[in-house]
Amino acid sequence: MESERSPIAEPVEGSSSTTERLPMARWEYGKSGDTQRVSTNYLRVRMDPPKNTDDAYFYRYDVSLTDKNEHSTNAKDIGREIMDKVRETFHDELDGVRFAYDGDKILITIRSLPKEEYQLNGVALEDASSNRISTALDVGGESDRKRSRIPYRSKIFNVKISFKDKFSMDSIAKAANHEPLDLSQDAFRVLDIILRQHSAEKDRLVFRQSFFERPETLGFKGAIDVFQGFSSSFRATQGGLFLNMDVCHTLIIQPGPVIDFLLSVQNIRDKKTDRIDWEKAKRMLKGLRVKTSHNNEEWKISGLSEKFCINQTFEIKQRNEGPDGVEVQSVEQISVYEYFVTRKSIILEQSRALPCVNIGNSRHPVYIPLELCSLVGLQRYTKALSTEQRSLLVNKSRRSPDERMQDLKKAIRSHDYGSHTMLRDSGISITTQFTQVEGRILPAPILKSGNDQDLNPKNGRWNFNNQKLAHPAEIKSWLVADFSSNCDMERLIQDLIKCAKMKGISMRDPTANFIERDQYRDEQACVRVDKMITTMEKELDPRPTFILCVLPQKKNCDIYGPWKRRCLSDYGVPTQCIAPTEPTRVNNQYLTNVVLKINAKLGGLNFLFSKEYFSSLDKVSTIPTLILGMDVSHGPPGQAHMPSIAAVVNSRNWPSISHYRAAVRTQHPKSEIIVSLFEPQSKSRDNGIIRAALRDFSTTTEENKVPEQIIIFRDGVGESQFKDVLNYELEQIIKACKVKYDQWCPKLTVIVAQKRHHTRFFERESNKSFKNVPPGLIVDKKICHPTNNDFYLCAHDGRIGTSRPAHYHVLLDEIGFTADELQKLVHSLCYIYQRSTTAISVVAPICYAHLAAAQVAQMIQPEDYSSGPSSSHAAASSTHAPLPKPPYFGKNVASTMFFC
Repeated sequence: MESERSPIAEPVEGSSSTTERLPMARWEYGKSGDTQRVSTNYLRVRMDPPKNTDDAYFYRYDVSLTDKNEHSTNAKDIGREIMDKVRETFHDELDGVRFAYDGDKILITIRSLPKEEYQLNGVALEDASSNRISTALDVGGESDRKRSRIPYRSKIFNVKISFKDKFSMDSIAKAANHEPLDLSQDAFRVLDIILRQHSAEKDRLVFRQSFFERPETLGFKGAIDVFQGFSSSFRATQGGLFLNMDVCHTLIIQPGPVIDFLLSVQNIRDKKTDRIDWEKAKRMLKGLRVKTSHNNEEWKISGLSEKFCINQTFEIKQRNEGPDGVEVQSVEQISVYEYFVTRKSIILEQSRALPCVNIGNSRHPVYIPLELCSLVGLQRYTKALSTEQRSLLVNKSRRSPDERMQDLKKAIRSHDYGSHTMLRDSGISITTQFTQVEGRILPAPILKSGNDQDLNPKNGRWNFNNQKLAHPAEIKSWLVADFSSNCDMERLIQDLIKCAKMKGISMRDPTANFIERDQYRDEQACVRVDKMITTMEKELDPRPTFILCVLPQKKNCDIYGPWKRRCLSDYGVPTQCIAPTEPTRVNNQYLTNVVLKINAKLGGLNFLFSKEYFSSLDKVSTIPTLILGMDVSHGPPGQAHMPSIAAVVNSRNWPSISHYRAAVRTQHPKSEIIVSLFEPQSKSRDNGIIRAALRDFSTTTEENKVPEQIIIFRDGVGESQFKDVLNYELEQIIKACKVKYDQWCPKLTVIVAQKRHHTRFFERESNKSFKNVPPGLIVDKKICHPTNNDFYLCAHDGRIGTSRPAHYHVLLDEIGFTADELQKLVHSLCYIYQRSTTAISVVAPICYAHLAAAQVAQMIQPEDYSSGPSSSHAAASSTHAPLPKPPYFGKNVASTMFFC
């Protein structure tokens, strides 16, 4: 069946098309596969609105909070406490109307307030600086605008409430009763605000749509606790209105001295403050709230001083009596240290050689000695974690399917939605039973190894022990660079050679084995890499086939980025990094995985679809088809000035769809939409990513064919950005195609993959416990979008924790796939990931794009970029700091899967 282009609406800026593309509607459901019923973490929502039409509305009001001096107050920090006091103090003026407050500036009622506007002055709190987090803490309300940093010393506040609009309960009721409806996000936001109010009244911590019980701490490391809680959000689906509820976790900073926090987070065990990395400390502390011990007030940290406390000076005005008895005013420079010691008579034991905390701003700094500052409790830690902390967080938050289900059942009992007055008055009821959905188990594809034998995956994995690589690479010479010295290198080399030969790669002993000198081990990572490269330089000409690099630690080693950059960009030599955990002997499975990566990097293929199976994918096996995987990697938390990295991988050597090449570009920080797909230099010249991908596809395909079809897999975008993908990114791809041939326009299919969601599936065992669903489960009914074309696929075998399915949204399909054809293709692409002998959770092209973006991000050094304002959209203005160029890769690297 040939599908038509997606629905049409209005034109958008940046598109040459006169019409706007919208996500396509679902045309059919899949039928292939064995049927299986599974449970999901969705609770059905029913709604019977009041019969009185005047009461059948939700009313929305704007809330403005100021102190007694009419200065804006940061509602996110203290708003709930103020509004609780409003409810108590002005009960009669508000006619006893119950309300739900979002913790920021939105108020929801079921009945309208007697007046459209209220100015409520003199709202008094007992102690606005010390007790303001005694009730639920709410972070992330409706507004993202910057707030005033005025401390909350005032105990008197003024509140302005103004009517904004109202929503009919009937529209939500129709969604709950399966009636097709374009329900606005505002209506869902109203329901979410009511739930947040319910949780806040039960004295829970509230962060956006997540709720945390105060005692539910799991413990952590580095002055941080892991809090377990629950997320909830309303979703309109084919089956009606549901509440999606899931277990979630957040990091909370332990209250205490700032110095102790920095020593703990940076893992400085000897407690020596001169070992603190102050650049990292500045990023960690910015935005956190502290209480100063000398005056018992709370402030928000804006940064640290450039100088130590003894050297950081400021002006202080002095008033002295002159010789004639007239008061004379003078200005004196005094250090922060001297001021607190001599003028405030405060003993400072540690601050002399430490920076100061800035509780003012960059223009008008206010400096406080570090040892006088203590972090207040119940603050989220949103900065980057160390490798050890990330690993610990994963272990702490991992829940088996049965544990997760039991936690959710406990949360349902605890929330007791039936007792919530506003939910009850609006006619909303939430069931306590998890929804059953019908899924289908798709059969695994048949793969082929180098023995010309078929590989038949079972439970999402296949045995590769006695198999040879489908297309082994040729290794003429190779080198070893050892930064570790913690393992038996001679034995490791011989075991690796033996494993490679078993897989079909002819591999001799390395040309040379270079071991890092002891005197360099304490140097910076870049220095260590430069010293090693200098030592190896004679062996780099002629260029070796690849270099094996032994790192001193597993994952995120500081050496990794600089080493990759020097080898790939400066010398054009592929390199494989390893970090063996066993010093004496490395197991065979580990070596096999290393060989798979080496072979893929050097242009080989480890396995591919069998001819018979690939021919069943007739829409891509018989028509020249280009597959693209697209992703954008952003800087870590606390480093908003770092550029975003856009990566696009393209399939090559058609009719194969197992081999890919990557192109990587930098773009402005936090920009999700890729802007370098089309970069016209003239009418017939284009330097964009897509032009290079088209050229590569043609040169690696027999008879230099151009693609007649392009399938685009896009990762990392939310539903609000689907229109940008369709009307900006897709338009750039079409323009790039027309540069080659004006009349050439291949058929396009656009699919977005999402992993950051809270939908989970569970299979019930005979003993009434729950386990992960089998690999290949696909769900496209009941809990999917009511009109759009989407489906959930759990392709992998979840052996640890609870499996998270990938959520695929088909935004456009000009190729004309049937539902079964498209779902089969997507499922199959989860089995050609060359780094593993298991199915992966999302299609391989997206994983490759993610790997390429992440690897290049580590290659870009801090000196390559300068701090600058960040952007929230791709069409960034010219006010940004200059972007660093990504590392240059020569042809022998760029045409390989160097990112594997």
